[in-house]
Amino acid sequence: MTASTSQATYPATGRYTTLRGTTYNFARSAFRAAVVDRIISSDPSDNIKLPRERRAAAAMTIPTPSQVATALSVAPEWFQAYLGVCAFAGLRLGEASGLQVRDVDFLRRTLTVSRQVQGENKRNTEVSAPKHGSERVVYIPTRLTEMIARHVEQVGVHGEDAWLFSTGGDLWHRDMAGHYWREVRKASGLEEFTLHDLRHFFASALIATGCDVVTVQRALGHAQASITLNTYSHLWPTAEDKTRTAATELMETVLGDPADSLRTEALLQASD
Repeated sequence: MTASTSQATYPATGRYTTLRGTTYNFARSAFRAAVVDRIISSDPSDNIKLPRERRAAAAMTIPTPSQVATALSVAPEWFQAYLGVCAFAGLRLGEASGLQVRDVDFLRRTLTVSRQVQGENKRNTEVSAPKHGSERVVYIPTRLTEMIARHVEQVGVHGEDAWLFSTGGDLWHRDMAGHYWREVRKASGLEEFTLHDLRHFFASALIATGCDVVTVQRALGHAQASITLNTYSHLWPTAEDKTRTAATELMETVLGDPADSLRTEALLQASD
């Protein structure tokens, strides 16, 4: 369950709409059917209330640019490009692990997400299609293409499919990538952050530079814009922020920038 999931109930039915709530609803239906069929005498789920979910703003941790820079500086060379595609292209862990050289268009500066590596360990690792709706082309900065190109040149690729990230021929499943990240965050003093927080870092940067919901949705590979809003709505400027910014710009247009006035006054005084 994601940190963005909010708890919602309908008073008339008492049914929940979250993933956790859906599981609860199925279990409750089974118990009720068992009571009707006289398999059990009472419903053990009666009067049970699910715990409230944390708000996205409270549950989400986002590293600062300087913290990401520190992580990259202490990361071993063979791990830097992996952190780069997470922090500067917003890839999920499995999507980053599933990258091949052919997914990177170095001239057009794009990165195609068409597969992911799933599994917690070597035994259950498998390559599959991305989440529904997550296949996408991400438009990446020149310096990220340079970082990937340097990785290909200095670290190399693996196998006939030219996988970007592999250790001893094994693709980086969740435990392996997580282990490498834990070593980096320990060395950089960033113990509170997960690899997925680098994806939040990317999303927050898009929002801070004025990208709209649909743009962020497509970059992150969310199936619906509502998922993006549920996860990151607290990062977008509020109506109050937009109104204040617009009014400030309006006043500066009409009355001039106070800083310009001060500079002009200082120049006049200096010329005297």
